[in-house]
Amino acid sequence: MEAVGCRLCPRSCGVDRKTAFGACKMGELPVIARAVPHFWEEPCISGTRGSGTVFFSGCALGCVFCQNHKISHENYGKTVSTERLREIFEELVDQGVHNINLVNPTHFIPAVAKALEKPLPVPVVYNSGGYERVESLRVLEGKIQIYLPDLKYCDQRTAARYSKAPDYFRYAAPALDEMLRQVGPYCMGEDGLLRSGVVIRHLILPSNLDNTREVIDYVAEHFSKGSVLFSLMSQYLPLGAAECYPEINRSLTRREAEKMEDYLLASGIEDGFLQERKSAAKEYIPPFDLAGVENPAVSFYRSQNL
Repeated sequence: MEAVGCRLCPRSCGVDRKTAFGACKMGELPVIARAVPHFWEEPCISGTRGSGTVFFSGCALGCVFCQNHKISHENYGKTVSTERLREIFEELVDQGVHNINLVNPTHFIPAVAKALEKPLPVPVVYNSGGYERVESLRVLEGKIQIYLPDLKYCDQRTAARYSKAPDYFRYAAPALDEMLRQVGPYCMGEDGLLRSGVVIRHLILPSNLDNTREVIDYVAEHFSKGSVLFSLMSQYLPLGAAECYPEINRSLTRREAEKMEDYLLASGIEDGFLQERKSAAKEYIPPFDLAGVENPAVSFYRSQNL
């Protein structure tokens, strides 16, 4: 897929990203802010040795509350070649990670596909905001084993207010179906690690519980049991530009979290995860410092076993 007249994401900005920045605020080559073993994903992904997480800079969705504001809005990171991107994957594998975890890779799909032309010895995780075009995802067929998308909104007004994407659900719903078509029902190894499948994440936003109810209802009704995993997240913190939106300029209350947990448990969804409220802490936000981008980072796993 050529970057000229870019249509990779639903913004379809049509920009020639070889010479200018697109709606994602990025050019054609990948920009990366961090590439290290990461231990704060769902247990079936982080495991004991961590997920080899590559944080891409820029974003087409641009949520006002993004905890990765430094890289999604301020575009901090280093431009790398496709060849260097492949080297980064291999360096992470050498550190013993369970998988390669691509965080927000949508606007760099052509480079990712090229870097994955030769299969890796571990699963590859596509970790995105869920705002995807099916045509772009098809470029990755056979190269991604685990899809880890958000389903942020079902409600059009909520999506428009916080992500300037009133069409979010219109694109996210078929994207989830495409992801499931590619990788099939989830497959868990005997070691508790996810081998393949789709994990749908949803972050509860304060004062927006109806949106969460709609998301849970959609997943419960649309996906058959045993097909996908669902992860309900309560780690919201008022970061980014949240201070400009009074209703979300606060942490989630215990009561809000408990209401949504109860709603999920009553929905019929049985396969997935509930995040503890203590995860709503700034200490879990990665330091974007180019670790592992220019030189291989030393993993926690390796340092503990020297």
